[in-house]
Amino acid sequence: MNKFFRKLKKVMIVFIVIVSILILALWLFMQQDKFGASPTKDDRQKYEQLSNYKDGKFQNISPTPMLTPNYSWTQVIKEQLFEKPSNPIPDKTLPTIKTDLKSLAIEENVLVWFGHSSYFMQLDQKTYLVDPVFSGNASPVPGTNKAFAGTDIYQAEDFPKIDYLIITHDHYDHLDYPTIIHLKEKAEKFIVGLGVGNHLKKWGVPEDKIIELNWYESTQQGTDLSIHCEPARHFSGRGFSRNNTLWASFLIKSPSMTIYVGGDSGYDSHFATIGKKYATIDFAILDNGQYNLLGERFTIFRKTLYKLPKI
Repeated sequence: MNKFFRKLKKVMIVFIVIVSILILALWLFMQQDKFGASPTKDDRQKYEQLSNYKDGKFQNISPTPMLTPNYSWTQVIKEQLFEKPSNPIPDKTLPTIKTDLKSLAIEENVLVWFGHSSYFMQLDQKTYLVDPVFSGNASPVPGTNKAFAGTDIYQAEDFPKIDYLIITHDHYDHLDYPTIIHLKEKAEKFIVGLGVGNHLKKWGVPEDKIIELNWYESTQQGTDLSIHCEPARHFSGRGFSRNNTLWASFLIKSPSMTIYVGGDSGYDSHFATIGKKYATIDFAILDNGQYNLLGERFTIFRKTLYKLPKI
């Protein structure tokens, strides 16, 4: 019996050592800059006064559970591993057009879609870049959420000066660390939700370039341009933190057009409210598949060129 317990003790020591090493390795991995920075204590104290912040987390307008009622994580894992939908990946390379962004006439209103929620706009002689992801991998773990072949064709050097770089929330397929590092010198202003600015500051973006907004707030840029932060139904988080930064949609109110950028929002009453709040929305950009991880995931990185409609 004593021999058995001695062996058991050795096994337990080995197990504890292995677990400790794994925990240390995970902790060291999580210290990388790409995970960003959490809101400070002072930030959190300010957030406590907000109607969309409760119990240390930002909240959706309507209760939004991570799982459908009567659905379990066991079922999710089972479906991911053994019941994936048929043909989730296109059987041929998606058609792509690489536009020479620097040669576009500044007087021309243009939208270039890079896939999922990433796009470049020229509107009334101002340039906008929304949720850029150009590293080819929308994940902190290399090679786990790769762009489709032939679609990761834009790099930072392809872009002209960016007047406004808009980030709807801090998920990896919207806020891409390598892309921000390479674009931060080209962007004049970063428009983001509350808390997202901490990531940017950690990555070397000057604080005077960052404009953080809560839902229903706006920033006036000159006499005839305003950018409005509106609700979205989603969540946020990098690493193990969830909902400690704000997710949002944005509305650009420019002289010739009003454009709504939906981010990753699922459906809720805020769409109707926004529609009533603004007299005219000329162009609304909404994602699809936010209720299905696989459906949403496989829309990433398709690239094409669109001209905005004339008013």
